[in-house]
Amino acid sequence: MSTPQNTIAIVYDYDQTLSPSYMQDEVVFPVFGIDGAKFWQRCSELVRDGGYDNELAYMKVLLDTLGMDRPTNDELRSLGGKLNFYKGLPEMFEEFQNGLLSAEHVANGITVEHYIISSGMKVLIEGSRLAKYVRAIFGCEFAEDDQGRITFPKRVISHTQKTQFLFRINKGMLDMSQDVNDHMDPEIRPIPFPNMIYIGDGPTDVPCFTVMKRNGGQAIAVYNPDDPQRLGFKKCYQLSAHADRVKHIAPADYRPNTHLRMLLEQMVEETADRIVAVRKEAIETGTVRAPKH
Repeated sequence: MSTPQNTIAIVYDYDQTLSPSYMQDEVVFPVFGIDGAKFWQRCSELVRDGGYDNELAYMKVLLDTLGMDRPTNDELRSLGGKLNFYKGLPEMFEEFQNGLLSAEHVANGITVEHYIISSGMKVLIEGSRLAKYVRAIFGCEFAEDDQGRITFPKRVISHTQKTQFLFRINKGMLDMSQDVNDHMDPEIRPIPFPNMIYIGDGPTDVPCFTVMKRNGGQAIAVYNPDDPQRLGFKKCYQLSAHADRVKHIAPADYRPNTHLRMLLEQMVEETADRIVAVRKEAIETGTVRAPKH
C-alpha cells in the first residue's frame, strides 16, 4: 500500500546558512570567557596533527577548555535563545505557516515541514527562536555525567554523515533508534526526494547537494551578502559554475521578495502543483466508468 507522499520538506544547514555567525562564537564563548581565535586554532591543530574529525575536535576542545566549569545541556539550551539569524528569520517560518500554499494545495492535504541538519550543537538550536517551527533538529550532542554536566560526545554529525539524516527525513525515521538502512520501497517513503529542498552554504554541504541531485531533489547554495571579501559567494559560485554541484545560488536573505525567498516559494509551488497533478491523474486512471444504459 502506497503512502500519500503529500509533504514537502525544506531542509537547512545551520552555520552560515541560517546564521552569519558560528553558534559557539556567538553564544557559548562570551559566557565562558573563551578566546575564539585560540579555540579554533587548537581545533585545527587536532585535525591537522592529530588526525581528528573536525566535529570531534571542537567537541573535545570545548570540554577541555571548560574543564570543571562544564555546563548542563539545559544551560546550553538556554543560551540558544540568544542566537541571531540572517535577515528575514525567524519571520519567514511564521509567514510560511499561512499563505505559502494555495487553497487547492491545502485541500489536497499538502503540507510543508522544516528540518535542520547541523554539525553544530543540537542543544543550542533547540533553544533558539527557530525551534518551534522545525519538525526535527539533528546535530552534535553531549552526554551528561551524574551531576548533569556535559561529559562526552553522544552524537557526532560530520558533513558526510549529514546525508544519513536526509534519508531519515525521506523514510520518516526521525527516531534515532530506527535503523535508517532498513529497506523501504520508494512508494511508501513519506517524503520522496523530489519533495525535498536542501539549503546549504558551501563545500561541507556537497554530500547533501549530491544526494539531492542524484535523487531528484532540489538544492540552493547561499552566501553572506554582507561579506566584503565575497568568500561565501566565491564558494557558491564555484559549486554552481564549475563543480556542477548545485543549480541555484542566492544571498542568504530570507525576507519577502528577495532572490532566495522567491526561489523557495517557486520551488514549493511547483512541487505542490506536481503532487496535485499526480493525484488527479491517479484518480482519473483508477476510476472505472459506470456502464451506459
